Amino acid sequence: MASILDGVAIALAIKQEVAQEVRALAAQGIRPGLAAVLVGNVPASEIYVRSKVQTCAELGIYSDLITPPENTTTEALLELVASLNSRDSIDGILIQLPLPSHIDSKILLDAVSPGKDVDGLHPVNAGRLQAGRPALAPCTPAGVIEILKRSGIPIASRHAVVVGRSDIVGKPAAMLLLQQNATVTICHSKTRDLGAITRQADILVAAIGRPGFITPEMVNPGATIIDVGINRINTRKEFDHFFAGNARREASFVTRGSTIVGDVHPAAFKLAGAYTPVPGGVGPLTIAMLMSNTVRAAKLRRGL
Repeated sequence: MASILDGVAIALAIKQEVAQEVRALAAQGIRPGLAAVLVGNVPASEIYVRSKVQTCAELGIYSDLITPPENTTTEALLELVASLNSRDSIDGILIQLPLPSHIDSKILLDAVSPGKDVDGLHPVNAGRLQAGRPALAPCTPAGVIEILKRSGIPIASRHAVVVGRSDIVGKPAAMLLLQQNATVTICHSKTRDLGAITRQADILVAAIGRPGFITPEMVNPGATIIDVGINRINTRKEFDHFFAGNARREASFVTRGSTIVGDVHPAAFKLAGAYTPVPGGVGPLTIAMLMSNTVRAAKLRRGL
């Protein structure tokens, strides 16, 4: 039977370690600080950002939630970022995505100081990551590596296949796996005979943003499957396609009117040696690694 990789437990362990680091810094008169910029009123983003702010409080990290209105301009946000770059009490700057369509997201993200780029999205950090130099790595891919390491899954010399090529997950995940001495193949939706490649994977990372995209016939029996996807489904047809016969899920679906599925069809997990569930797998690691990045940024800024 496949082992379930418990992201909740791993995230808790990382948060405990971060809290210990924060206490050690406090003894030196240092308190790491995170600024979160949330533009407009997007309910899902509001919940997510407030969860990050709450986690900061729990771990002893200073946080500043800044909420510009929906109609704010790119120029105004650039001024805000410049002020945060210069604030000594702020070690990390988080700009919650997505931004309103009239905002130039690329220019804004590039304006964040690389040393405070705790989301790891700045081109400087991407370049450092590729060069194998110290960098703030994107939180979700960094969490993928932590799950593998802390679960005792060998990475070195294994064939890792990453399905997805986004700058946020796919590409940095591939770079981090390379740094751990895996042999890495990057695939995407236009890869020819994708299943022939994914069936070679010892470690299969699904980060393509399509519900149930990875099906059982695409999985190498015994492989470790890391499902990064979070896709909401809200129709009965979709539910039956993914979860027919799952009484626990059905009860939740009927109550809430929706449920989530990853980028891997649940039936594919039966072939795995180990896998991350959705929910409860990679998701919890994202905030934990954001906290870790904030403390790391605080140390790097001070040469510690």
